[in-house]
Amino acid sequence: IDIVPLGSGNSLRLLSAPMNETGRFLKRAFDIVASGAGLILLSPILLVVAAAVRLTSPGPALFLQERRGFNGRNFRIYKFRSMRVMESGHAMRQAQKDDPRVTKVGAFIRRTSIDELPQLINVLKGNMSLVGPRPHAISHDDELSGKFELYAQRQRIKPGITGWAQVNGFRGDTSTQDKIEARTLHDLYYAENWSLLLDIWIVFLTVFSS
Repeated sequence: IDIVPLGSGNSLRLLSAPMNETGRFLKRAFDIVASGAGLILLSPILLVVAAAVRLTSPGPALFLQERRGFNGRNFRIYKFRSMRVMESGHAMRQAQKDDPRVTKVGAFIRRTSIDELPQLINVLKGNMSLVGPRPHAISHDDELSGKFELYAQRQRIKPGITGWAQVNGFRGDTSTQDKIEARTLHDLYYAENWSLLLDIWIVFLTVFSS
């Protein structure tokens, strides 16, 4: 249920689920098979990165941060630690260019998105999907919700490791209103036009596009 302005008053808008039961089954099956295979095939890389993070700066290889997911429910996301700090997600400062908090190994894994690979665990657990709107930290999510009224509709579908916005060039930066709106509208397009073939195409573009 959504509330939208209509003339001098407001109206209630009922939003249908983005996919039916068959679609949800196919998407979940694809997520389980692909994330399980990914964790097995990428395990040597994951172990090397984990060791590099541990050996080059004090702290754990992984860190968990609270994010807002499907239907606004919070969950803890897995990432390789790329900074010297461990921010909870409720109060944090986004990384900037040449941010002194980012370690040397962290700069590389952030640039190559390797820091996101542990989220395959989130996919296997079911609180994320391979493809969907990128989840943001709670404080960032609250800020963006206040800047664009359609933003919260991204939560109609599970968050993903990659998404339609990311493969169309809207990755990372949300510093301007135009970028916020463009990313949100791409996420809503994905939710309204989901198909298994679209998921496979987005994963292909994520892996093989430069």
